[in-house]
Amino acid sequence: MERCTSTKRVFDGRILKLRVDNVVFDDGVQATREVVEHRGASVIIPLLEDNRVLLVRQYRYAVDKELLEIPAGTCDDDEPPEICAQRELQEETGYASDDLRKVLECYVAPGYSTEKIHFYLARKLRKARQTPDEDERITVEPTSITEGLLKIRNGEISDAKTICALFRTLDFIPKLI
Repeated sequence: MERCTSTKRVFDGRILKLRVDNVVFDDGVQATREVVEHRGASVIIPLLEDNRVLLVRQYRYAVDKELLEIPAGTCDDDEPPEICAQRELQEETGYASDDLRKVLECYVAPGYSTEKIHFYLARKLRKARQTPDEDERITVEPTSITEGLLKIRNGEISDAKTICALFRTLDFIPKLI
């Protein structure tokens, strides 16, 4: 185990915070840990009745490219992940779900980040109004699971949460397994 002996806050941003912790192991060895603190996020697998998934295409500044992804978003302060999932589903796709079920949760990069993402399968979709954030430019692309898996194999989908979500969706579409 590691025990924190001191913490220094390095950055407080809108989406994340960064701290540097000094730690000591049970055997007395000391180390430094850089930790990105994140509120967590929700990922939505919007599954249409014909078993196509609603993917979204948007430019991602950090990697300087347009990515094809599953809808997702950061939870607001103290917002439950399920509420975040419903909100992000409508904002990004223009759909709402009458059947939202948690199917997975995982840490994005536990070596340096506290971010946990919560995956929700959204069924019984109904049209609503798409309301992306002011700084988002999103195109919705209904995609079959088979096509999505092919896009992973050929490198067109390279976003980790989307890859996890599409493979997880296989458990809910028995005729594809």
